[in-house]
Amino acid sequence: MEILRVEHLTKIYGAGETAVHAVDDVSFSVEKGEFVAIVGASGSGKSTLLHLIGGVDKATSGNVFIEGENICGLGTDQLAIFRRRQVGIIYQFYNLIPILNVKENITLPVELDGQKVDEVWLNDLLNILGLSDRASYLPNELSGGQQQRVSIGRAMMNHPALILADEPTGNLDSKASDEIVTLLKVSNRQFRQTVIVITHDAEIAKQADRVYEMMDGKLTLVG
Repeated sequence: MEILRVEHLTKIYGAGETAVHAVDDVSFSVEKGEFVAIVGASGSGKSTLLHLIGGVDKATSGNVFIEGENICGLGTDQLAIFRRRQVGIIYQFYNLIPILNVKENITLPVELDGQKVDEVWLNDLLNILGLSDRASYLPNELSGGQQQRVSIGRAMMNHPALILADEPTGNLDSKASDEIVTLLKVSNRQFRQTVIVITHDAEIAKQADRVYEMMDGKLTLVG
């Protein structure tokens, strides 16, 4: 079943002769439960594409359908609600709230949505992430790998339609990177979570069902 469809997506910065086509007429689709990797050089447009898919940035033209909903047609408030419920984003630099502990950071999307926290699912997540004994720790009391695990937990907490990961191992050593790769695989295989990951990490790309390459704003299937 198709969970994501991107149609002729374009993002242009500037105008006239100085215009930069960061994303240039990109179209592709993803099936529910797929693990898709997007590789490419820095500045190729891959992070911009991920942000457009996640509704973090607005496209110049084109459409993004997530579970049949065209997010490009949503207003600001509608988009914020949809993104909070249907899209989990994992960033390279974690983006944790420094004054919130592990548990509070993971449950933040639920709290912002005014919903009741599923304590059973939260405890399951903490166990899966290896953070049960760190639930009350603040981000500055954690290693980089542990902070990224919190970020993954936050992305998974609402059972989103999509998990989007932007260079999730780019700021980690090899041991922590291996742990994050394993967790993304667990998310995808065990929980049938649809994952799209931007990466330079060959080990992540090897785990993907499909690999795309981004070059000069164009997306090409390579494996």
